[in-house]
Amino acid sequence: MKKIISSEKAPKAIGPYSQAVACGGLLFISGQLPVNAQTGDMPKDIKQQTELCLNNIKAVAEAAGCSMQDALKTTVYMTDLSLFSSMNEKYGEFFSSNPPARATVEVKALPKGARVEIEAVFKLP
Repeated sequence: MKKIISSEKAPKAIGPYSQAVACGGLLFISGQLPVNAQTGDMPKDIKQQTELCLNNIKAVAEAAGCSMQDALKTTVYMTDLSLFSSMNEKYGEFFSSNPPARATVEVKALPKGARVEIEAVFKLP
């Protein structure tokens, strides 16, 4: 049976989807944009955007009782892979040991003009 997970510390969904769904011992976190949940602001810098995406993921994961160490897989969507090394540097600060599996994909555009969006799968405690 699935359970919907949400956090006020992450931006509300901008469409007909949940921030996350828990099912079968896993937590599926929808793509998180680099939007500040309190102000609605989005920074321009790719490192700041990456940090905000991951902080939003962390907030949703914590609402389900998970920590970042429980992350199994992430998918990073970027509008410009020439910024990969800057994104990767900030990403590495969140997963300094035993990082999750990851795919990074360049896309033509992202909602709200974001440069990066990150989704994740976690192991539930």
